[in-house]
Amino acid sequence: MRPRHPGRWWSAAAAILAVVWVAGTLSHPTSSSTGAGRAPGTGTPKAGCIGVAVVSSQEKASLLAALAAEFDHGNPTQSGACVDVRVNTLASGSAETALAADWHGAAGPAPTVWSPASTSWLGLLRFDRGAADLPDILPASSPNLMQSPLVLAMPRPMAVAMGWPNVPVGWSDILKLAQDPEGWGRYGHPEWGLFRLGKTSPLESTSGLHALIATYYAATGISADLTAADVTDPRVVAFVKGVEASVLHYGNTVATFLDGLRAADKAGAAMSYVSAVATEETQVLSYDAAHPNTPLVAVYPKDGTLVADHPYAVLNATWVSDAQRAAATTFLQWLLEPAQQARFTAAGFRDSAGHAPPGLTVDDGIVPAGPAVRIKPPEPAVIALIRRSWADVRKRARVLLVIDTSGSMAGDKIAAVQKAAVLVVKAFSSDDELGFWTFSTQVDERVPVAPVGSGIDVIDQIQALQAEGSTALYRATDDAVRTMRQDWDPERINAVILLTDGQNDDSNQDLSALLSKLRQGAEERPVPVFTIAYGSDADLSTLAQISAATHGRSYNAPDPDQVGAVFADVVADF
Repeated sequence: MRPRHPGRWWSAAAAILAVVWVAGTLSHPTSSSTGAGRAPGTGTPKAGCIGVAVVSSQEKASLLAALAAEFDHGNPTQSGACVDVRVNTLASGSAETALAADWHGAAGPAPTVWSPASTSWLGLLRFDRGAADLPDILPASSPNLMQSPLVLAMPRPMAVAMGWPNVPVGWSDILKLAQDPEGWGRYGHPEWGLFRLGKTSPLESTSGLHALIATYYAATGISADLTAADVTDPRVVAFVKGVEASVLHYGNTVATFLDGLRAADKAGAAMSYVSAVATEETQVLSYDAAHPNTPLVAVYPKDGTLVADHPYAVLNATWVSDAQRAAATTFLQWLLEPAQQARFTAAGFRDSAGHAPPGLTVDDGIVPAGPAVRIKPPEPAVIALIRRSWADVRKRARVLLVIDTSGSMAGDKIAAVQKAAVLVVKAFSSDDELGFWTFSTQVDERVPVAPVGSGIDVIDQIQALQAEGSTALYRATDDAVRTMRQDWDPERINAVILLTDGQNDDSNQDLSALLSKLRQGAEERPVPVFTIAYGSDADLSTLAQISAATHGRSYNAPDPDQVGAVFADVVADF
């Protein structure tokens, strides 16, 4: 069973991601994307020195930048010249796509070194460059800095109910639980509701890519040498779609779910938000370090899991000199020394040989021995096929886009939103469902939720927007969520995307009453609201509360020029 429209979703997503590269990195929820300053060890290498620009995956970038700053503080030299190492962050998927195009259109200095979260991305880069008839820019071998296996991070009571740590749990068990109409009643806990999986997009995130590869392996019952025939086998595809059907929603990073889980835990509702999150083992340790009421544990799928091995690839690209390659190799050798390796294990990673951080036990939520079965990534052509299959196997979306058209949105602000929103519409597949509302003094239901098709109705309405009136934010939120819950579809991701540049000025509405309504039914019929605070006058606190009440996520776009990057982040949730 091959995708019905294999290129549509991928092409639209690539267009959205192009906006992200211009911004320089993925936007951060409830924070500015503009970046008023540079952290030590980041940015462009100093002129006059041999510059080593490292592009790193997100989960280790801050630590790697700190180490780079320490390395530079020692005044390293290469052939008598100073060496300056800088580390910049870009999601592995975005970096791979940029490098596949010789870094054209990407922001930041072209990398001397690429360190994605997994060698899987190196294979994809070789495949994509070969398909484009471009030369290979990767070295013959790329040592790994540290390791972190893919796990299912589960609230401890849920994992224990399934037999953790003594009874092995696999993707097949997850599928059975997800498809059981009794949900957690299968394990004696009907109060926990249905099983809900948190999972990131395989187009951007290593945990999302590895989880997708792992479910294909689990469906075949093998742990090595997955083939293209396996990936297109209808029975295998049905298994993968079954797992995806349990997804609460997607996201670019696991922080989407861990932040939501923290908020639910503080409210005493950790068991009602998400049942498991596909993530790296180190994220479990990081989450539990804050001592939540309900800690997470790492479940290693019994049918096998992949390991994020964080390769350090010194590029053979035309923009990298021999001197830069030599300096990059010196930095690598320094990173592999015991003192620096101890920094990685202190941060919750396994060392480059796969040894767990010292002193940790099952009581800390991980199994020091790690996964019983480690899966080797399949051939690059098969990984590329799995990535393309995402357009077919992912859970379909049912989304209501709600945009503020009050008077304060006039001019460049609404023009920027129109341009970005059109790209968002094009990122959905024809069989996703999308509706479009606007609000100012009144709430205007412009396009009812329906299959996207060409999306022309929504696009026409977006392009015709005019700004005037006040801001009925609370009424628009209440109406949107209530409407989506009325026709809630258990087979789809039901959600609201709401953008506003202001504060509610309808005196007939009350925030406390609104939040109470939003929480009612949030577990039985989840409709997360993904809010976007647009411009410098938006009410960040209120929007964050609205998102938290619905287990959604709040994003901040203070600069109209950055709204495209923020929309790109939001659309990854679907």
